[in-house]
Amino acid sequence: MPITNEKIVSHDFLTGMYRDDYFPDFLVDKIKAILVSLCEEIEDNKPQTDEDLLQLTHAATERINELEEEFEDNDSELETGAREVMAENFDFIVKAYGFDKVDIEDVIAPREW
Repeated sequence: MPITNEKIVSHDFLTGMYRDDYFPDFLVDKIKAILVSLCEEIEDNKPQTDEDLLQLTHAATERINELEEEFEDNDSELETGAREVMAENFDFIVKAYGFDKVDIEDVIAPREW
């Protein structure tokens, strides 16, 4: 199902990571795919509560956690710069879907990065 939220459709995901040669594009692409999938899940499931939303964001965060070793294998890591960019993108997503009051630390609580 294609994403219908215009804010999301026109958003350039993870630009800070794509601009930094430290992060291999093919791995940033994997994170982007997780974020796009999160948007599709939000649109499909239409969470009504913060708790419903957090179930989806936590699952996406855990999928990103699984990429850490692959980043390390490619002489990179999900360090401070990556954390900030990813947190900003999660924050953008939840706000684009009307969850303005949810705390970003709650959104990405299971992060290992």
